Parts: sequence; structure tokens; C-alpha cells
Amino acid sequence: MYQFYAYLDRMKFIKRWQLMRSVREENIMEHSHSVAVLTHALCAIERRIFGREVDTERAVLYALYHEVNEVMTGDLPTPVKYFNHSIHGEYEKLETLAVEKIAGTLPDDLRQELYPCLQADKTSREYRFVKAADKLSAYIKCLEELRSGNREFAQAEETIRAALMGMKLDAVNYFFEQFIPAFSLSLDELEGL
Repeated sequence: MYQFYAYLDRMKFIKRWQLMRSVREENIMEHSHSVAVLTHALCAIERRIFGREVDTERAVLYALYHEVNEVMTGDLPTPVKYFNHSIHGEYEKLETLAVEKIAGTLPDDLRQELYPCLQADKTSREYRFVKAADKLSAYIKCLEELRSGNREFAQAEETIRAALMGMKLDAVNYFFEQFIPAFSLSLDELEGL
């Protein structure tokens, strides 16, 4: 018996944004789906709009599994994770150990197939798109909360927007121009376009 997929199924129980009051709770399973979709979008924009090659499949697989460690570690809030270099370094070691333990619950043949997705090459170009999509997903969450009248996310929205713009990725800028405005619309407004 192998536990890998049972561990992944538990992603739906790990809440994000634990230090903030949310109108709608978000878990790491739905967040991972969002990041995978947004990674795919950014890679498609990079390829089709800007004519630059990127391994979309690799990037999307990195995105799909980018939070797997949190089944064991939980979602450490950003202010804690980045409080100082020592904490961040130790947390990265803990993340690696958690992924190793989860990967160890796969049969050997499947582990060889999945391990490169679980321990992404963080120096790769593809991973840069995953990081952008991760921030983009958080930004969209901020917009959702603000649209619902929750000012708790106002500072996070500004900080995340600045971080996204600081990434200097053409695909992110294009997504902001072409797609972000629609996130402020109601369903009736979306259908009326």
C-alpha cells in the first residue's frame, strides 16, 4: 500500500492566509490548481505573444506540486517565513525533508517519474513562471477579498502587485493589462461583455 495520493488529497485541509481574516477561506489544493492554470497562462503568453520558448509542461507540473510539502509543514505565513535569513533557510530545509518523506511513499518506478516535479529546479526559467503565477494567484485572492469589502487584504494587494511588477516578466505585464481588470467584475458584468 502506498500513501502518496492520500497525502496529496489532504491538501484540501491545509488553509492559506492563516494570519488574516478572510471572507472566503482558501486551501492549498485549490491554490495549487490556480497556480497551475496561471502558470499555463503565463507560459502560453510567453510563447504565443512574445515568441519565446518555455517548457510549458515542465512549468505546469512544477506548479501543480509546488505546495506538496505543506501537507506536512502546514502553510507557514509569509511574514514568519521571511522574517530573517536563518528562519527562511531552515524552513527551506524542512520543506525539502517533507517532500523527501512524501516522495518516499511512492513505488520506485513512479518516484523516478514524479520526483523531478516534486523537487522543482528553482534555478530554471520555468520555475520563474511558477513563482510569478504563485504571486498572481495571491494577488487575485486579494482582489476577491477587497471586492467583498474586506480591507484586511489592502496592504497585501499593494505589496504583491509591487513584487509582481518587480519581476519584470512581459507575460505578467500582459496578463495584468488583458486579464486582471475582469477579476473586478460580477458574474452579470462578465456575461454582459
